[in-house]
Amino acid sequence: MKPDLLEILRCPVCRGELTLSVRSRDAEEIVAGTLRCARCGVDYPIEDGIPDLLPPDQRP
Repeated sequence: MKPDLLEILRCPVCRGELTLSVRSRDAEEIVAGTLRCARCGVDYPIEDGIPDLLPPDQRP
């Protein structure tokens, strides 16, 4: 995931802003980490550079 994407992403549950915690990154992209909604507190994982923005009740 490119860090610039954070500017346009919003929480799919409440449309709140997301904050980023990075676990690992390569030269230009975030490979692993978490997006967290500041408003409702839901966490969305980033794995292999792909943010999983499914609401918690719809994840496998």
